[in-house]
Amino acid sequence: MAILAKLSHSLTSIIKKTNLYYVAATIVLCCTFYVIGLWPQGGDVTSRQLSSTASILPTFPCNPSIKNTNPNYGSSISIDFTAHHTADDLVPLSSSARVNHYPSCNPELSEYTPCEDSKRSLNFDRNMLVYRERHCPEKNELLKCRIPAPFGYKPPFRWPQSRDSVWYANVPHKHLTVEKAGQNWVRFKGDRFTFPGGGTMFPRGADAYIDDIGKLIKLKDGSIRTAIDTGCGVASWGAYLLSRDILPISFAPKDTHEAQVQFALERGVPALIGILATNRLPYPARAFDMAHCSRCLIPWGKYDGLYLIEVDRILRPGGYWILSGPPVNWQGHWRGWNRTADDLKAEQDQIENVARSLCWKKVTQRGDLAIWQKPTNHVHCKINRKVFRKPPFCQEQDPDKAWYTKIDSCLSPLPEVSSVKDVAGGPLANWPERLTTVPPRIASSSIEGVTAEGFSEDTELWKKRVAHYKALDSQLAERGRYRNILDMNAWLGGFAAALVDDPVWVMNIVPTEAEVNTLGVIFERGLIGTYQSWCEAMSTYPRTYDFIHADSVFTLYQDRCEMEDILLEIDRVLRPQGSAIIRDDVDVLVNVKSILDGLQWESRMVDHEGGPHVREKLLIATKLYWTAPAPGQDKQ
Repeated sequence: MAILAKLSHSLTSIIKKTNLYYVAATIVLCCTFYVIGLWPQGGDVTSRQLSSTASILPTFPCNPSIKNTNPNYGSSISIDFTAHHTADDLVPLSSSARVNHYPSCNPELSEYTPCEDSKRSLNFDRNMLVYRERHCPEKNELLKCRIPAPFGYKPPFRWPQSRDSVWYANVPHKHLTVEKAGQNWVRFKGDRFTFPGGGTMFPRGADAYIDDIGKLIKLKDGSIRTAIDTGCGVASWGAYLLSRDILPISFAPKDTHEAQVQFALERGVPALIGILATNRLPYPARAFDMAHCSRCLIPWGKYDGLYLIEVDRILRPGGYWILSGPPVNWQGHWRGWNRTADDLKAEQDQIENVARSLCWKKVTQRGDLAIWQKPTNHVHCKINRKVFRKPPFCQEQDPDKAWYTKIDSCLSPLPEVSSVKDVAGGPLANWPERLTTVPPRIASSSIEGVTAEGFSEDTELWKKRVAHYKALDSQLAERGRYRNILDMNAWLGGFAAALVDDPVWVMNIVPTEAEVNTLGVIFERGLIGTYQSWCEAMSTYPRTYDFIHADSVFTLYQDRCEMEDILLEIDRVLRPQGSAIIRDDVDVLVNVKSILDGLQWESRMVDHEGGPHVREKLLIATKLYWTAPAPGQDKQ
């Protein structure tokens, strides 16, 4: 027992001594590392260490305002946890990374419209006005230069003043002021054009003319929201519809009435260059609540009613077609129209017969106005085919397909209904509820991959995104700064819907290359748009838009066409001092930014609203102000 007690005492002594050694060693090591930690801050080792480290690590531009001005820096250091490297730092800014600058085009091309070029059109058939349809240049004919604004170009008047006034320098054409002098289309005085609101068939003005229409059909209850004006002149009818919460698209060809669509766009009215010839209009079926022609010179009764068949395709069930001018009320006007009474009566009879064959109902004819209504379904119309064998119903065709698609001489059938009282395709809510109500195409599961829940989520998502955009772009946030807006890849129209309370209109594009055709949904929301392939130029004049939004456009067109050609088109249709927000993958935006540098735009890349770890980024870009030189002056 004594031996065990002695052994236990010895072991206890050894353990205590060992613990003391460990404690001492730990104290020595802590002091050593503390000294080592202090030593580099006061010696020359720092610069040598940093220089050797810099040689193997990538450098980033840090905030130059953060400087070490404290002599006791090591003892009073403040740690900053905020991010100092943003998406913009990823962009190669060296000159070797930039493309060559794109030169200015000849000033004579200041109104160049590539797909409606008057010289190229001479190569095409004049029958049925084929030569005035879209005919785009071949790839080897594409311009690689920037379209200049005319000398003296000014930012347009802000809406609603722009409805009545346009700077002469922006559209230097007085032809219409002479040709239409007696019809109050447009007047010229001093440095600007003014638009009294007159038209060939509404000498009292477009406002009074629309009031006359409003006495015949309901224009104020929100049931009519989208409208199309065929052969629009300077778009006064559309301009005055806007104050009634009716959103029009006006179109006219690029013809002897020089710059009529350009005037419309400068006034801040939605418009496109277009014509009813052999191709379908670039809109889906059942798009418009109302179609209008005021002496538009379209031969409605010819070609077995082909053009009225096309109007029927784009009118929604229950939609209206309004006609004024020849041959309506021919009995009172035939002498002034320099046509025989028999000729005008025959034309009126042709139109009436075609309308009946389409199962349209003539609502009224009062004075110079005649109005027809499309049926809400085709239940009775299918029975009527026993009487009206022409046009037959189309078989196995897509009524929404409308990009270089020939007009069919057959009647596009409406969706089936279970009752004669049902609205084919589903009823539309009145405006403004229509904007956020689930569109019938989605409610009926006609749009692949889109549900009612997904639609609502998309609407909320774009509200947040647009709020973020306005925080990034002060001009977008400034009410009235922008008027004409283009969304190059609109999907369900959520971007436009989020801007509905701003004094803007948005042309929503559904690219023809998109996997899902959603343009019908956009129209069912009470918005407007068109089809477009961005491998080609748009049917519009240079400097049409104040702001352009491009969501994943360049990813969509990878391996389809050249990025620089799309950006040159954006440069063509955007006004000087206009802006764009381009959202896409960061690698794509690096290349986009380098080309925009070559176009002499200002641009900056910022992080996605979800934070810096999202690969998708935003490029905020502004086209700088520049114009063609003064006449006779050498280009600088």
